[in-house]
Amino acid sequence: MQKNLTNLILAGALAGVIGGGAVLAGQEIYQNYQVTHSPVRTKATATKTMTSKDTATNAYNKVANSVVSVINFKKSGNTYNESSEGSGFVYKKAEGSAFIVTNNHVIDGADKLQVITNDNKTVTAELVGKDSLTDLAVLKITDSSTISTASFGDSAKISVGQQVLAIGSPLGSQYASSVTEGIISATKRLVQADDDSGQNYGGSTVIQTDAAINPGNSGGPLINLAGQVVGINSMKLSSSSNGTAVEGIGFAIPSDQVVDIVNKLVKDGKVTRPALGIQMINLSQVPVNDQQSTLKIPNTVNGGVVLYKVNSGSPADKAGLKKYDVIVGIDGKTVANQADLREQLYTHKVGDKTTLTYYRGTEKKTVTLKLNQTLQS
Repeated sequence: MQKNLTNLILAGALAGVIGGGAVLAGQEIYQNYQVTHSPVRTKATATKTMTSKDTATNAYNKVANSVVSVINFKKSGNTYNESSEGSGFVYKKAEGSAFIVTNNHVIDGADKLQVITNDNKTVTAELVGKDSLTDLAVLKITDSSTISTASFGDSAKISVGQQVLAIGSPLGSQYASSVTEGIISATKRLVQADDDSGQNYGGSTVIQTDAAINPGNSGGPLINLAGQVVGINSMKLSSSSNGTAVEGIGFAIPSDQVVDIVNKLVKDGKVTRPALGIQMINLSQVPVNDQQSTLKIPNTVNGGVVLYKVNSGSPADKAGLKKYDVIVGIDGKTVANQADLREQLYTHKVGDKTTLTYYRGTEKKTVTLKLNQTLQS
C-alpha cells in the first residue's frame, strides 16, 4: 500500500572534499548542555511585505555575513581528517558566543567541528545539541564582531510562487556564500521521518523549492526577498522511484519548526517528544478498492492516516487502537495526513493527554490517551 520517495539526497554532507551527498532512505540527537541564554523568539518574526527595494542582491547582503561553512572531521589515530562539509548560519549571539544552526547530517559522527566564517576565518565549533528526526543541530563559536545574525521569517506566511534564495557552500567552502534563486514550489510536502534506530515516526513537513540545492548547501538558509530566513536547506530529490532523473526539486525545513527545535536544543541539548507508538501511511496512499475491501470505511471519508502497525505496550495499544484503524482527527482538529497528526501531536509534552477520532470500519470512535512514550535525541 505504501508509496516510497526514493533517492532523496542529503544536500549537504559533502563526502570527503568533492564527493556527493548520501542517500536518504526516508527522511530522514547528544550531549546535555545546560545554558541560561535567552531563547530565540518562540514565534518567528512576521514576514515583511515586499517592496521595490527588496531585490535579490539586497536580500543576499542582509544575510550573507551570517552564513558559514561547517566542516566535519573524523579522527584516525592521532590525525583529524576532513570527512564532510556543509553550511549553516548564525541566528543569535549571547554571552560571548555566536549560535549557529545547521543540519544534523552535516555534523553527524564528527570528532571535531570547524566553522569558516564569511570573512574566511576558521574557528573551532562546539556542538550544543542535535535532533536527528528534524535533521537540525546547533553549534556555538566564540562571538566575533565581524559576524552578523540572520533573522527568521514566519514560514506559515509563505506562498507558492514566492521568490526565494538559497545560500551556502555547494561542493565545499571553495564556493562559500554561493547564492541560487528560485521560487517556493510547495509550502507543505511530507517526507517520511525515521529516528536513529530506523523506527518510522510519521512524516516531516518541508518546503519544496526549485532553487538549486547541491551537496554542501545543507544547513544554509532559504530566504525571502526581505532577507528573512524562511527555511533551512536540507535535501533534494535526484531521481524518481523508477530512476527518472529529476531537476529542481529541493527541500527546506520550515523556519517556524526550526525556531521551536533550536530553542529546545539550546536549553536541553536534545529534544524529548511524545509518541503514539504507531506506524502509519496516508489514506490517500491506499487504493480506493482497498479502502472499501480492507479498511471498510465509509466512502465519505477522504482523508486521514491508516495504522499499519501498533507497537505493543504503546499509548495507542493501551487505548485499544488496532491495525487498519483510520485516524481522522486529533484534539478536535482534522487529520488529513501524517503531517497534520504529527504537527498537532508535537504541541504536546510527554504525560499530556490527547484525544483521537478514528474509524474502525464504518464505526466512528473517539478515545483519549496519555502520551507516556518518549522519543529522545
